[in-house]
Amino acid sequence: MKAVFFDFGGTLFSYSAFQRAMRGGPGNEPIFARAASRLGVDVDRGTVGRAYGKASAEAFRKYSDRDFYLHRDLFEDTFRFFARELGAAADEDFVAWFYDLQRDALFEHFELREDCIETLETLKNDGLSLHIVSNIDDDYLHPMVERSGLDSLLEHWTSSEEARSCKPHPRFFELALEKAGCEAAEVLFVGDSPAHDVAGASSLGMTTALIVEEGAPPPGQFGELPSADHEIRALAELVPIVRERRSR
Repeated sequence: MKAVFFDFGGTLFSYSAFQRAMRGGPGNEPIFARAASRLGVDVDRGTVGRAYGKASAEAFRKYSDRDFYLHRDLFEDTFRFFARELGAAADEDFVAWFYDLQRDALFEHFELREDCIETLETLKNDGLSLHIVSNIDDDYLHPMVERSGLDSLLEHWTSSEEARSCKPHPRFFELALEKAGCEAAEVLFVGDSPAHDVAGASSLGMTTALIVEEGAPPPGQFGELPSADHEIRALAELVPIVRERRSR
């Protein structure tokens, strides 16, 4: 084993803090509620949250069978479906406003998992090449990698926009292997999505590890989902997995 490839959202960082910001709390107006207000809709938080959940699921289903799409397009369709669920219509000004609002909220609230840096440092010191392979656009991935300080630990970070391919499509994984100079059998792929990470990586012959966080399921999971070679609940669990496999 020579390299570890990581998904980003839901893997190296949890969506929990961002989801709390989206839902809001005491003295903190939810992002969903701000969006509903801008649409001129007066409904309770529960209704708004359910509307966004339905809209997100519909958008993921729309794009799920495409080999490549920009996530900006997926998000913007989500905002249009969200407005429709509330009985309103989303014009292009609303869609652009909501896109910037969501991206800025993620930038502000995302937090690396508490064992992320230490785990990556250990793996790097053990001689592993570390890479991010993320289903996201460049305007999300690059600023977040730099803000989090991960750029000093990673060899490469690749977006689906750069690859012109979205997981689980094989081209994305093939590009990451080309960058790393590795064969699939020499890579451990770590992600939170059975449908995107585990299915795509295992189809090329990579070893897979699925990180599971109770209460924070990944989006876009449809149909029969594959099982990973390893299931973990903390990134630190990767260290003994990698060391054991390298000792064989």
